[in-house]
Amino acid sequence: MQTRPLGDTGIDVSRLCLGTMTFGEQNSEAEAHEQLDRSVAFGINFIDAAEMYPVPPKAETQGLTEQYVGSWLKARESRDDVIIATKAAGPGVEHIRGGPRLTRDHLHAAIDASLSRLQTDYVDLYQLHWPDRKTNFFGRLGYAPSDEEDATDLEETLAALKELVDAGKIRAVGLSNETPWGVMRCLHLADRLDLPRVASVQNPYNLLNRTFEVGLAEIAHREGVGLLAYSPLAFGVLSGKYLDGARPPKARLTRWERFSRYSSPLAERATRAYVDLARAHGLDPAQMALAYVNSRPFLTSNIIGATTMEQLESNLVSESLTLSDEVLEAIETIHAEISNPCP
Repeated sequence: MQTRPLGDTGIDVSRLCLGTMTFGEQNSEAEAHEQLDRSVAFGINFIDAAEMYPVPPKAETQGLTEQYVGSWLKARESRDDVIIATKAAGPGVEHIRGGPRLTRDHLHAAIDASLSRLQTDYVDLYQLHWPDRKTNFFGRLGYAPSDEEDATDLEETLAALKELVDAGKIRAVGLSNETPWGVMRCLHLADRLDLPRVASVQNPYNLLNRTFEVGLAEIAHREGVGLLAYSPLAFGVLSGKYLDGARPPKARLTRWERFSRYSSPLAERATRAYVDLARAHGLDPAQMALAYVNSRPFLTSNIIGATTMEQLESNLVSESLTLSDEVLEAIETIHAEISNPCP
């Protein structure tokens, strides 16, 4: 398993990261532990969670993901062997603290609750799950500024995170679902005010959504704020299992209509092209899609997720898969024809 540096933190993380947002909804505690055991045995040292998980977010399940990771850490006595990342929720999830914000009080309360569920004294990477301000994320286009915005100042947020670093509760700070302006603003404040410098940005990146390349890839290269790629399989769409209207039993898009980001007619057209390309070269479509993400120079870690051990084993294979120049060129040809159908 290849490792890559997490910014300038001195922490090295595996190129594949185990995403855990299914733990507590699609996966039981025993299944979660099985996935964690297999991933660590394979060489993964990086585990990503969030206080909001599992998804879809519900009051009755909120926090179960961290609880399952915590019970695994306690049972295996393996805390020092893994890099644990989690996230503080932004505005809009009313069942968390009556509506979470990225203020000092909320962040202190959020980390203490996460540490309790994770049964640990610290997390290695603490991420802001999405911005406190109004901006474009989760696929939103058409930026519309507002003069009546009620947003927590990033200076307050970073100052609170510095307190958590100084207290030993977190080792490093990351962003998620963030824009180029947000990343650069955080870096500017960190440099000017001696606040924590963000080490990573966790944003969507896959063959159907390469918008990270537009502005954030240069920041990743020049500032050392690498990508933690989520949804590398576009909710499983790039496996090809949903083509022609198929809805496999228990699959995410079968169970919840809300996950429609990668299901437009244009997305299906692009997906078919990528699936056909993979099969023409004797490749598994999902493994090809993951291997492409793995190959990007701005990547720090690729967050894989699975609901079955069979899916997990298939995802793990992507670590050793190197795509040929012919396949890479064909991917770029498809991308030029159908660019970012699912931003």
